[in-house]
Amino acid sequence: MPSPISLTELAEALKSGNSVVLDVRSMDAWNGWQLGDEARGGHAMGAVPFPARWLEELEGVNLTAELASRGAAPGSSVVVYGYGRDDAAAAAEKLEALGHGPVRVFEGGLAAWAADPNRPMSGLTRFRQLVHADWVAKLLEGGNPAHHDGRRSVLAHVAFDNRADYDEGHIPGAVFLDTLLIERPEDWNRRTPEELEAALSGLGITHDTTVVVYGRTGRPTMDMPHPGRAAGQIAARRVAWLLMYAGVQDVRVLHGGVGAWLRSGRTLTTEETKPVPVPEFGVAVPARPELIVDTPEAKEMLASPNADLVSMRSWEEFIGEFSGYHYVGPKGRIPGAVFGNCGSDAYHMENYRNHDQTMMSYHEIESRWAEAGVTVNKHVAFYCGTGWRASEAAFCAHLMGWGRVSVYDDGWFVWSMDETNPIARGIPDRYEGTGRPPGLLRADPVSEESMGEVVAGVRPDRPPEDCSG
Repeated sequence: MPSPISLTELAEALKSGNSVVLDVRSMDAWNGWQLGDEARGGHAMGAVPFPARWLEELEGVNLTAELASRGAAPGSSVVVYGYGRDDAAAAAEKLEALGHGPVRVFEGGLAAWAADPNRPMSGLTRFRQLVHADWVAKLLEGGNPAHHDGRRSVLAHVAFDNRADYDEGHIPGAVFLDTLLIERPEDWNRRTPEELEAALSGLGITHDTTVVVYGRTGRPTMDMPHPGRAAGQIAARRVAWLLMYAGVQDVRVLHGGVGAWLRSGRTLTTEETKPVPVPEFGVAVPARPELIVDTPEAKEMLASPNADLVSMRSWEEFIGEFSGYHYVGPKGRIPGAVFGNCGSDAYHMENYRNHDQTMMSYHEIESRWAEAGVTVNKHVAFYCGTGWRASEAAFCAHLMGWGRVSVYDDGWFVWSMDETNPIARGIPDRYEGTGRPPGLLRADPVSEESMGEVVAGVRPDRPPEDCSG
């Protein structure tokens, strides 16, 4: 049976690093939401997140690999804490049954640690923009959830050119937001300020509206003619970034998307909620132009020691084996760009998400960026093929409190269409001999079987234009 550990021993374990300390509460609590009776939000500094339910959702090799990636290999010394004795002890017993140990339990839970303001804690700087299902439910019920000032709100179900995704089931009260409203299909760049203002006003969104966006994680593959129609969670991040660019002051993303809503025990509806248009957006668009850069600025950043252009593309795209899209011909990368390592292809972000589609620990993301030389003191612009994956990475950096973050909106699609722009192919010198760069946590798309999401079909009667990514 797991043995208890004292507050003093927990502090020593966190300081020395001789034991891995697992926080088995939810990722939302880890990030900063106060979901129990803790005096402060966040986690004990030095602890590693591993929500207890993952011990049920992950099996076999996947579970062993996920634990090992967090320092909890079989036989290693492990300390577990949660909200109190019961949740921590249950998780510890499962770990010991799996061959991990010795496992010790801090029975006081985070509340006991957080009670003393001198004990160090950490949290995601802008965790308030990554909301949980209970928060959204309270907002929809007309309540005033934590860290909200009571302003008018709009909940938006996001998908690309796939109304069926909304019609087959959405969160009650959500309106449908098609990414075609904010992106033009010619190059998948943002629409003009006038078009953006008209689209947002038509959805009932003003600059001072709280807007919560979410998407559904489907099973996009390159065998599909239009994979982006099944990549709703990346689409939601794209919309979130362009809402901020336009000038919406309070943009939130439902952490984990549709799957998180269903895991909370709630249901979806097929009843449509129609938007209530407003006469005007309220401020000139874009109110935050610095969140987007185009090719001239991107070239300036490539020449600057104080800036990085980060490629949020797969390794195969980066080295020029594959363009990444059905509709993009040229293969390769922008010379001088840093490899940001999105995941397996244009429609997945495995290396920035946990298996349940929640955001990976910001410590892991920041550490990986640091290995590549991407640091908070620089102006960082992320790009991919057209802007979706780049927007998710940029939103991660924004949540982490990074100050100078942009999306290079032209991306590989527009860059590669101009024959005067240089293109690099092959493995960069820094990665020669490694086969692949470090940090690829998952070589293949994760399984969505345990996510509890309803995957909407793709209508076969749509026009043959492919989607953004």
